[in-house]
Amino acid sequence: MHETSQSATLSIGELAHRTGASLRSIRHYDEHGLLASVRADNRYRRFPGAAVTQVKQIQRLIAAGFSLAEIRGFPDCMRLIEGAAMCPETTPAQRKRLAEVERQIADLEQRRARLLAMLTEARSAGG
Repeated sequence: MHETSQSATLSIGELAHRTGASLRSIRHYDEHGLLASVRADNRYRRFPGAAVTQVKQIQRLIAAGFSLAEIRGFPDCMRLIEGAAMCPETTPAQRKRLAEVERQIADLEQRRARLLAMLTEARSAGG
């Protein structure tokens, strides 16, 4: 029976292979409480099959700009469902992140305009 429970779980290497995440990332997610692992008799981490979906969703949320602390605070509807676009409980966090990205874009556009102006001035001055 112990063998059956082992086969129903994934090693960290299997989880990395199925998700494309590095071993280091998976350990990091686990240490931050984003994954539920158990220690096998040999002290190695074992993960439930659902961890594949969780890791993919964590990666997706990180790519959208969310920190691990923010992700940890999200309800299960965002953390456990791969491709989950929105939960009503996370709309404020998503809107806040979008506003921050838009501010960063505006700042970059201003910097770009300043650099272009500097280059234009340098060309006009003969540089």
